Amino acid sequence: MEFLNQLLSDFSSLAWGLPLLILLIGGGLYLLIRSHFLPFRYLGHALNVLRGKYDDPNDPGEISHFQALSTALSATVGMGNIAGVAVAISIGGPGAVFWMWISAVVGMSTKFFTSSLAIMYRGKDSAGEIQGGPMYFIMEGLGKSWKPLAVFFSLCGLIGALPVFNVNQLTQALNDILLIPNGVEVGLKSNLIIGFVLISITGLVILGGIKRIGNVASRLVPSMVALYFVLVIVILVAHSDVLVYYLKLIFTDAFAANYYPKDDTFLGGVLGALILHGIKRGAFSNEAGIGTAPMAHGAAKTDEPIREGLVAMLGPAIDTLIVCTLTALAILVTGVWETTSDNGVSLTASAFADVMPNYGKYLLLVCIAVFSMSSLFSYSYYGTKCMSFLFGADKKHYYNYFYILSILIGATTSLSMMINLIDGIFALMAIPTMLATLILAPKVIVELKAYIKRMKEE
Repeated sequence: MEFLNQLLSDFSSLAWGLPLLILLIGGGLYLLIRSHFLPFRYLGHALNVLRGKYDDPNDPGEISHFQALSTALSATVGMGNIAGVAVAISIGGPGAVFWMWISAVVGMSTKFFTSSLAIMYRGKDSAGEIQGGPMYFIMEGLGKSWKPLAVFFSLCGLIGALPVFNVNQLTQALNDILLIPNGVEVGLKSNLIIGFVLISITGLVILGGIKRIGNVASRLVPSMVALYFVLVIVILVAHSDVLVYYLKLIFTDAFAANYYPKDDTFLGGVLGALILHGIKRGAFSNEAGIGTAPMAHGAAKTDEPIREGLVAMLGPAIDTLIVCTLTALAILVTGVWETTSDNGVSLTASAFADVMPNYGKYLLLVCIAVFSMSSLFSYSYYGTKCMSFLFGADKKHYYNYFYILSILIGATTSLSMMINLIDGIFALMAIPTMLATLILAPKVIVELKAYIKRMKEE
């Protein structure tokens, strides 16, 4: 087991090297400059699209703009925001948060392009259903000769869509917050019971397909983000005396990097490790450039690619700039990042218990449970789309059985193994997604200018 752990750690480190950082952040910056920051000027318009102002029930697709964003967000607003931020701070200190913010702003631009492409170049699966996502825009936009890239993305997606990290952290949260304090002995048996309960709930939703997932996500996600927001505001008010200090520390610490060994060679060592860690956790949180969200946005009912791109762009803003920042500030102002050895979700729970000793961690557990469960629903959809592309639409239901089995693996293995596995696979998924997006970017710019012109004429 130790050998496997080391192997996954080496795989993750190799995949997240300097070349990928240049592709994700450099590519995102290129898209930002190439579009002259245009998408950012249409945030208000994006909100109007999201609330249904331009909806047409006769447009092609399966779900509304709001359901598409909720489905994509239900995958990203999950343990990446609660456990991932805690992992980033415990390893990289407050400065890691700044680099998560950078990754989010750049990620907004990337999400705009990838999700616009998901509508511009929708393909059909073997059953004749319209589908969107990186594998389809690679095939439809770049041509059949690029199929190996689409196949590579889909093969990685089969593993990247597995819910092992979410399940692992939800199990840890249930153990630390609910079971251990109430005298319940935790071990393999209790973890397996948690796994089977999660399997039952997940099975009920995912076997109903994207429409049921979209319906459930659009109800669960907004209410949980609101509850989480209120809880963190309570923590920040209780520690308002140190809030400004920690906000400053996020900026000053971003370039100080006091938390790393000095023997790293990338970008002068310590600073490079910190930047890489913050961006890796940011990418894990908002998934910009990875290629998962375009699969949800590709199912939206619309014939206007730019509209869906603008809606998708709101994802990293909500996910990383709002929810991740709330988690980071809660952990920093309470001081638990310096006073406990907890990591992941347990560190966030310590912050909530600090201000609301009796009920804080239980309310956090409700948020964690809903965030995790909604992520489980969305990821299964991504996996079935990859399965469908590779082996035909009639085989996609087999993925759900494999997916459900992986819940037991996530519930019974270590955090480091799960996070290294998914990190590494996400890195591999980003390569075909970003390459195709950068090549097809000029076509999105042409479509964007035409769309703005049409909007002005209406």
